[in-house]
Formats: sequence, structure tokens, C-alpha cells
Amino acid sequence: MEEDQPHIRWQGIQDKDITADTVRDVLSAVDDDLWVVAACVDRLVDNPNVQRSLLQLGINRTSSAVDRAKEALLVPSPHSDNSQGHHELLSAYFTDTPEDAQLCQMRTLLLHRLDRLSSFVQVSKDIPPTKRDSVELDEEWEDDPWAEDSEGYPSTVRGTAPTDSPIPLSEFLVEDMLVLACFFASQQNFAAVRTLVNYHSPILWPCRFAILDSIPSHAHPSIYRDLLPAYDVNQDTEKKPSSDSWRIEQDWVESSEVRATLGVSQAVSDIGLDWCPSQDDFSGFLDPLGSEDLVVWYKRRVDNIISSTGMLDLALATVQHGASQGVPGLDELGEELSLLARLVYDSPQPHEPQESQDWTLARWQAMGPAQVVDAYLAHSTPETVAKDISRLVIPYLFVLEARAERAGQPDPAIPTRLLYDYILAAPLPIIAAIFEVSKPTLPVAQRIIRSDEDIARLALACLYGSDSRTEWSIMSRIFECLPAWDIMPGTEGEADEADATIVSLGAFVTPSTTRPHCSPADLILFFKPLPLLSLSRSLDILDIHLESGEMLSRWDVPAPLRWFLQSTHDAAQQRAWANRMARRAGNPPNELNGRDDWEWLLEDMLKLCGSSESGLKSAFGLLSPEEISSIFFAGLLSSGSFDIAQELLHQSGKLCLPIAIIEDICLSVSREFYDNASSGNYKTGDMKLAYDCLAVPLSSERLVKERDFIEATSRLSSFNILSRPGVPLSAIEIRLTKDRLSLISRVLSSTADAYKHTEVVLDLLYKLGFKDDVVAEVKTLAMLSDTALQAEDFVRAYETSERMIQTVLKVQAKAPDGSEDAIVREIGEVCWVACFQLGRQLEFQNVEKKLSLLGRALELCPAEKLNDVLTSWRRLEKEDLKNRREHLANRAITHRKRATMPSRTHVSSLQDRLRDLRMPTSPLINAEDAAALAGRAFNRVASNFPFAVGGRGRSGSSGEEARSRSRDGTGHRFDGEEVSAQASRVLQRGIGWLLGADDDI
Repeated sequence: MEEDQPHIRWQGIQDKDITADTVRDVLSAVDDDLWVVAACVDRLVDNPNVQRSLLQLGINRTSSAVDRAKEALLVPSPHSDNSQGHHELLSAYFTDTPEDAQLCQMRTLLLHRLDRLSSFVQVSKDIPPTKRDSVELDEEWEDDPWAEDSEGYPSTVRGTAPTDSPIPLSEFLVEDMLVLACFFASQQNFAAVRTLVNYHSPILWPCRFAILDSIPSHAHPSIYRDLLPAYDVNQDTEKKPSSDSWRIEQDWVESSEVRATLGVSQAVSDIGLDWCPSQDDFSGFLDPLGSEDLVVWYKRRVDNIISSTGMLDLALATVQHGASQGVPGLDELGEELSLLARLVYDSPQPHEPQESQDWTLARWQAMGPAQVVDAYLAHSTPETVAKDISRLVIPYLFVLEARAERAGQPDPAIPTRLLYDYILAAPLPIIAAIFEVSKPTLPVAQRIIRSDEDIARLALACLYGSDSRTEWSIMSRIFECLPAWDIMPGTEGEADEADATIVSLGAFVTPSTTRPHCSPADLILFFKPLPLLSLSRSLDILDIHLESGEMLSRWDVPAPLRWFLQSTHDAAQQRAWANRMARRAGNPPNELNGRDDWEWLLEDMLKLCGSSESGLKSAFGLLSPEEISSIFFAGLLSSGSFDIAQELLHQSGKLCLPIAIIEDICLSVSREFYDNASSGNYKTGDMKLAYDCLAVPLSSERLVKERDFIEATSRLSSFNILSRPGVPLSAIEIRLTKDRLSLISRVLSSTADAYKHTEVVLDLLYKLGFKDDVVAEVKTLAMLSDTALQAEDFVRAYETSERMIQTVLKVQAKAPDGSEDAIVREIGEVCWVACFQLGRQLEFQNVEKKLSLLGRALELCPAEKLNDVLTSWRRLEKEDLKNRREHLANRAITHRKRATMPSRTHVSSLQDRLRDLRMPTSPLINAEDAAALAGRAFNRVASNFPFAVGGRGRSGSSGEEARSRSRDGTGHRFDGEEVSAQASRVLQRGIGWLLGADDDI
């Protein structure tokens, strides 16, 4: 029981209560070495002194076992074969004496822990005081409600340890060495890493790259440069660093032979010797790496730094330190990183952070040289681009040239080619800034573009390839930077060659299906082979085009410079642009203020149609001054400035044009206003402008006719005429109406009382262009009569018909006798049809007027229509006779009643009878000789009969015969003389009745 007391006492002591004295007093009293050593292995404390006493005690108690094992090798066992080697002897000994085998194995573990303890002490010395010890708590955190709970946390969680180490000793002794090294590397505790790597090199050497990968990417390589892989030139492999040991000599149990024997011995149980990292994952790094593998690792490290932090300076420093360690193949990588660092840190940056880009080495290496130049100058301004090219681009171009030389493919044109490509694609402000530091007057060393011919070619390509229409001041700045060569006039052939070059250039810049847009890069190919004479000629033409472009831009009709080349031999294009110039100048928002501005515009337009001193034509060189003046005058009129137009025409004399041209222009502009008018009222809007425009020149028949038409349009618009339901008839529809008489018809049909205003309608007819057209007038009167007839206004219908008849008679009177004029026939046709329609109208009660109209119809109708008119005549005559008989009968009754009245008896005089007589108003009765008039009419009509009047034809005349029989009770046929005689007798009876005959007729 007394021997078991130390064992029981040791087991009852807590780890935190163990002290060096406890170890000495308790464990020294135990005689069992295996139990004591196991107790020392089992106990792990955080106090270095106590832990050291445990380790040293355990190591001391294993010494006897080591001695016995050594003696076993010296003194073979009586049962062993003398031929057995040390390994077999040692293995047999450990098999026979398992306690010694376990003691030797635990000795190995205790020695390793003792080394770790020494490293721990060194690491603790290298760690600076923690910030937590120097920072005082804020007052508000002094009363921490979680303070009690935090006391129970282990020191690793709270960040403190008795030895100021971030890892407690108890964990440090048993933790994987690689994990410890990676932990310290991640904490940038490179002193601890160096300690571990230096004193535990056999364990950590295969894991060296895992440790390096644990170093944060943002750590500067200068603070861990001795940890970076180095290169051994002599061995042509990775340089293996020197290492130290905490013990001078290696213990016998740590020899490879003993460790191998213990590893295969069945007498040894597993007591936790897995303190070395697994070699499976690091088998490829056991041996030093070659130069190519080292370069690969450095590239991977650089990519990791750039991708995770974007800190190119750290990546560059890493490569530089690798190069300083002698690693070959890093020069080019360092060169790439240096150029990339210039892009990131030295090139201009965007103003907006969101426009910044993330750069990686892979992206940089994937870019072409032209893309790199664009990236360097992506955010350069005209103020900084020259300096940026000098300090960023030109060094890069020199690097490219040097690389080409190193590669055995020298290309001296690389710098100029890439620089020129950038200039050709740059905006004009950037180009101007580059050209200003490349002037021929500057020293060659200070110029970015050093060749005078190259700067001329670049300027021509950039300017004629630009689409800009506003940057004329910048273009002028570029032109001012160009060289001026004193070239004597060459032969006529050389001049023709230069002109042919310009012609071909115009064709070159003209869009086509294969090249819809000609870029500066395309144009430089055209200008590159040009000789000096053609270049000088091209610059002279460029000067003319720039001046013309500024003029066009001044009047808000800018054109790209290439247009001047395209239109050099195209008068249609020049004319179209001149029209734009004249028209846009007077329209909002570029409305001119007064006469001076218009005169200025005229001067500029005349300049553009002129030529320079050298004979080079300007923008409108194919147009004559007269044509330019005409275009200007049309533009002036289109602006509505008619007073200024009149002043320029009649007062100043600056606008000299033939009268006919002025009249044509005024008519054309007026019709433009007319066609664009939204309202037909010529008192407002565009229609007023169309009307007033015709008053600018002196009056003429054409102008008056056009003004009348505008007035007619305005009057037509006042009527309710619709082009389609709900849409009023527009002015343009009125002009496009082919049959303008139909407009009169639409007026009469759309306005109920329009027929009452005959003079208004006729005036509208005249203004529509039918002033001297008697056919149109007769047709209009016929339409008025027909409209009145439809409205049952027979009085106005008859009056209109009478006017129509008089018009026709006047035309017939003027026509030569016996002539068959088409106009006479046409108006006669219209007139007789109108008279016939009104004369046979049943609702028209005035028989005398109807007879008069039918008489005119008989006079004017063609022969084949006489039967129809006569039929209506006879029916109307029969009705008239019946009415007169009734009237006479009523009068007779009235006279008899008067005769029976004695007080009122008197003889009626002829005058009284005439006063009470109802006189017919037919022209046949009112004529000076009614009988003679009727005779002449019927004789003329009958003379045209090709057959007897009584029978209009043998077939289909039964109706007419029946009507004839009902009239006179006979079926006899009459010839022309009989008809005339009968008409005479009828008229004689009428005269007899007029004279007072009361007998039966």
C-alpha cells in the first residue's frame, strides 16, 4: 500500500497544480521506470519550467533502457545466430524485452518534445508584447457582463498565455509542426517561422511551399525574403538552407536504424508518435526544385498576390527578391510586372471609382501591344497625353523593340507603327495635343512624331477620316502644326498627277458596299505612298476645305471633311448643300436677326462658289454665282423675310437676278408654303406666307393667277367640304385635284344656299383658273341652275339658266357662220340639257318660262334629241291651252255678272282688257315678232330633220304616234312645212286672243 501511494498521489494532482518540486518529490519516489516515463509523457502543462523538469525526468529514467539495448548489441544472446546483423539483434532484443522497447520509443517522443519546448521558449522571446496588454479598456466596457464567462475560456481563445505566446505550451508540444508553422506564417510572425524552420528543418523542409502559401498576400516580401526559395547556381537546383539543432549530438534512439526497428516491432504499442506531417502530400518537394519549377512557383505567387490584393508593387517586389536570390527566368516576368505597375500606379485614373478596372498578370499577358498602348492612355486628357506618351508609352515601345531584337526578329518600326495606330484611332483633341508637341519648328529630340511627311500623312488621314462636324477650331490647330514645304511649281504632268490623286481620293472616301465607312486607318494606306508634291497639294486643298467647313458650320450646316472630297466633281451634292445652307439659316433656332446677317450669308455663299489664288475651287465651285444667288433668294423667301428680300432686290442691288428667275423662285417658294399649310385661310399661317411671297417681285400675270388660286383655296376652305368623313379638305388636296370644276360641285353640294350667290361662285370659278374659260362658266351656271332646281327654287334656277343662255348666245354670235367649233358644241350641249331639265319640271308652275326654256332646248339640242324635246313641248302646250280655256271661261262668267249690274254697266276698253290679261313671259311671245321667231326656230329645226317629224322611225315609235293622235285625233304625218304652218297658226290665235277675240280658239 505504501508503494502505491506515489502513484495515487500523482494521479490526484491536477495539471495546473504540478510544480517542479512535485515532479521531483512524487515521481522520484517511484521505482518503476516505465510507469514514471509514461507519467511524464502523459502530462502536458503550460509552464515551461515544469514541463522541462517532466521531460528531463522522463529522459533520465529511459537512460537505463538505452544502455541495456546497446549492451544487447555488444553481447549477443546465446540463442541468436552470430551472423545476424544489428537490426535483427535489436529487433530480437526489443521482442524479448518489450518494456525497454517502449521506453526507447517514449524517449524519442520526450526528446522531440524537449526540442519543441526549446523552440517554444525561443518563439515566446521573439513575440512582441501583445497589444491587448498595452490598451486600456474603455470605461463603458469596464463593467463587462460577459467577464465571468470569459474567464473560463482557454488562453488561446482569449489571446493570452502565461508566456505571451499565441499558442499554449501544452498545445504547442503535440500540435502538427506544419500547422504551427503555417499558423505563425499566417500571423506574419516570421521570427517564429524562422525558428521552426531552422530547428525543425527535417520535418518542415518538404512542407516549405505550404508554409510560404500561408503567408498573407499583402505581406511585403522584404520581411520574409530569407524564407523565399533561392537558387544554387552550382547545383542548378533550389538552394537548401542551413539548419540548426537544439542538441549537439543526435540521441541513439533517434538514429534511423533504431527508429526503423521500433517502427516494425510488435512489442511497441502506438503511443502517439504521429508528430511528423504526412509525407504523401509533399513527396514532390522532398528534393530541391529545378529552375523552371522555381519560376513556375514565383509566377503562381505573383498571380495570387495580384488576384487577391491587386498590389502590383508587392508582386514586383516578390519577383525582384526572387531574382536577387539568383532564380533565373524572372527577368522577363519582372519586366512585365514593372510595365503593369506603371499602368496601375502611374497612368491617369478615371474620375469615377466604378470605372476602374481590375488588372491581373494573366490579363496583361493576354493583351496585344496596341491594347496595352490604349490602356496606358485610356484616361489621358489633351493636357496630359503628351507627357503620358513620353513616360509610359515610349518606354513600353522600346521594351517591345528590345524583345524583338532578343528574339532574333528585329523590327525598328514597332514604336512608330504602334504610336501611329493609336493616333489614327484617337479623338481630335488628343491628336491636336500630340501634334502640338510634334511641330516641325521644335527640336527633333523633343517631338513625338519626328518625320514631317509622317505628320502630314497622319493629319490628312485623321481629318478626312473624322466624322466630326463641330471641332473646326481643333482641326485648325492640327493644320497649324503641319509643315509648309517650299516646292517650286512642277511640270504640267506633275500638277495633273497631283489633281488625279485628289480625284482618286474623293472616290476612295465615297462609301461603297465593301467599305461603307472610310476610317483614318484606311486613309493612311492611301496617303502613305504619295510623293512630296502630292502631299503639298493635298495640304493646300485641306486648307480650302477647312475654311469652307468653318463657313458651313457657322450657318449650322456642317459637313464632315470627307464630304468636300466626295462633292468635288458632283454638282448635285454641292447644290443640295447650298440649299440646306440657305434654308436652315433662316429657320429656328438659327433665325437671322436682320438684313446684315442675310447679306453676310450671301457673301459667304458666294465665297464658297469661288476659287483660291492657286486655282483650287471651294465647296460650291461647280455652281455659278447666279445659281448661288437663286438658291440664297429661295432660302430668304422660305424664311418669310419678304421685306428683306424686297430690299435686296430693289434697293441695295446686291442680289442681281433676271426677272424671270425671280418670278420662278417666288412661285416655287409660294407653292412650298401652300403645300405645307395646315389651314387654307390666307390670312394666317403658311398660307399667308404663300400669299405674301407673291408680292415680293413686280406683279405679272402668273403671279396674279397664283394669288387668285390662293384666294380661291381660302374661300373653298370656308365651306364645309370634307375629303373623307370628319376630315376637312386640305389645301394640298385642292391643288392636287385634277378636275377643279368638281370643287365647285362639292361647294354646291356641301352648302345648302351656295347656289343663291351666283357671283361668289363665279368669282371662285375665275380664281380657280377658269377666268377666260367659257365652257367652265357655262358648266358652273348649269350646276347652279341644277342645284336651285333641286332646292325647288325655280326663280333662281330660271334666272341662272337665262344667264347661261345669254352666255351661250354670245359665244355663238362670235363664232363664224357654219363653223363647227368644239367649244360651241360643248356649251350648247350643256345649255340645252339644263334648259330641258328645268323646262320639263312638273313642280315649276310658270308655263311661259318653261316654254321659253324648252324653246331654247329645241334651238340648241342635237337633231337626235328633238323628238324628246318636242314631246315635252307638246305636253306643255296642251296644258297651257287647257289653262287658258279655263281662264277665258272664268272671265266670261265674270263679264256676264258685270253686265247684270246696272250701276256698273260700261264697255270695257281695250286698255282694261289688257290690264287684266295674264301675259305669258315666254320669249316666243315677248319677241318683236313672235310668229316670225317661232317660224325661224321651227324652220331651222325642221331643216335638220333627216326624216318626217311625225314618225321618228318605223320601229319603236308607237308611243309618239299615240301621243300625236291624242292631240289632233288623226294619225297623219307632217313634214317640216306643215309643222311651221301649224306653229304660225297657233301664234296667230294667240295674238287674236291678245287683241280681245272671245270666240273659241
